[in-house]
Amino acid sequence: MPDSGHKLSPCPSSPNCVSSLAEDRKHAIEPLRYSGSRDEARKRLTGILKKLARVNVTVAETDYIRAEFHSLIFRFVDDVEFLLPERGNIIHVKSASRVGYSDLGANRKRVEQIRSVFEGRSNP
Repeated sequence: MPDSGHKLSPCPSSPNCVSSLAEDRKHAIEPLRYSGSRDEARKRLTGILKKLARVNVTVAETDYIRAEFHSLIFRFVDDVEFLLPERGNIIHVKSASRVGYSDLGANRKRVEQIRSVFEGRSNP
């Protein structure tokens, strides 16, 4: 099955976004890394997302996953995207708030929590 052609859009200038494709320090975050097949990594990642609270997976394709995270109190929505290139055993990630300017580090913290579960260092 060919890749869908999805790409991660760049972060805006505001500090409420992180991306493994960002070139500036303020927005940059490491991609997720895995061994084994891309399909196994995708299944593991979608399984983790389905176990997290207040998450709705809206797209789950061979090379792209998109999820909406809803905050507990104000129900703000953050969009989290994962791009799984065919080669390289990496998963690029972008997590961004839909509204506001600062997220007080929430998007970076979320990606690091997902990374910790993905790498088997913690539970969802």
